[in-house]
Amino acid sequence: MLSSATPRPGAPAIEPIWLEWFALAGMFAFATWMLGGRGVWALLLHSDPTGLTLVIIVVFVAATLWCGARARELQQQRRWLEAARSGGSASGWAADYWAALRAAPRDAGAPLDLLLERSHGAHHTAWWVNGIQLKLGLLGKVIGFSILAIEIGQIQNFDASQSQELLRSLTTGLGVALLTTMVGLVGNILLGLQLTRLDRYADMLVADAQQHGLSHGLAIDTGEC
Repeated sequence: MLSSATPRPGAPAIEPIWLEWFALAGMFAFATWMLGGRGVWALLLHSDPTGLTLVIIVVFVAATLWCGARARELQQQRRWLEAARSGGSASGWAADYWAALRAAPRDAGAPLDLLLERSHGAHHTAWWVNGIQLKLGLLGKVIGFSILAIEIGQIQNFDASQSQELLRSLTTGLGVALLTTMVGLVGNILLGLQLTRLDRYADMLVADAQQHGLSHGLAIDTGEC
């Protein structure tokens, strides 16, 4: 359960990043319901015989849920940091960082590297997943135009009676190209927005832990504590 420790006087309020994610997830849920009611999801899925659109949507949903869990973890670590700075019990990533500084105050690089790995390491994989959405969209574009080119290449004699079937075949390839690219771009933008917010929150967490921890480590080194 999250700590409800009151921040130190003059300290900035703890940003409720987990609640921010819940608000964003609520907007996504509303948009999903509204688009479903208008038949957009059925159109997207039925217009893409490759299934890449569905894969991109699944990747986006899974990554968004991971962002929610990560936001909760970062907010919990922030609360623990503020509780320790207010004189409470120390725990979490910041506490481990400070303990390492006490053990070796002259070598602040290794503890900082460990803190950065815990606060930012998982985000690198998430950014890679975010790029996968865009690459899947581009793959769908290549496949769609390939289908279009193959259909055009198979045309030998133009028959007006077959124009409707020919037009349907051509628009299938064009639809795959445009729809997968669009879904990939939208997913990339929305997930990138969440990951940027997580990165910034983690940056502030590391900065505050380093500011407090380094000064405490130097005090131990000079014998003032």
